[in-house]
Amino acid sequence: MTEISPERHALRARMREERARLGAGARIQAAQGLMTQLRQLPELTIDQHIAGYFAVNGELSLHLVVADAWRRGRQFYLPIAGARRQLRFAPYRNDTAIVPNRFGIPEPAAETAQLVDPAAIQLVLVPLLAFDRRGNRLGYGGGFYDTSFAFLHGQDRPTEPLLVGVGYAFQEVDALDEAPWDVKLDFIATESELISCEAPQ
Repeated sequence: MTEISPERHALRARMREERARLGAGARIQAAQGLMTQLRQLPELTIDQHIAGYFAVNGELSLHLVVADAWRRGRQFYLPIAGARRQLRFAPYRNDTAIVPNRFGIPEPAAETAQLVDPAAIQLVLVPLLAFDRRGNRLGYGGGFYDTSFAFLHGQDRPTEPLLVGVGYAFQEVDALDEAPWDVKLDFIATESELISCEAPQ
């Protein structure tokens, strides 16, 4: 599972640059808009096990989503990058210690016994660099999400876990090439829209 397309590399670089140019005010406003869009998903209220990511390098922040989950008594999880491009998820609470992993990405300092498998999560908020409305996602090239949720291949979607890509509206592109190992998103949430990837485009 490798991505060597020069076009994908160029698109990643462009999206990183655009994201880095966002000021603090724009990021705060985007996080508020994202929360408004995500509230359209019944799963955000109903599901007990919700996973997201620790925003870095200008990613759209989930801090309002996390606070909402804690307020509702839901369990929120962050990903732990393991061997063989596999993710497991660790509980994240307001007193959880956070440490950088081997990629420099913040992760909970969790014991192995605390980790849960991807199939145990009900709603997953997935970071991205670019997306299209068919549910295709351009990630960071590591393949962790595609590997970890490969068990969804062949299943009727949407199902659990529900995969919701999170990104800024400017990260939308007309179309992304699909690879056999890609796991499509069910929804995409931006600061201005909730996109159903199952709806006719």
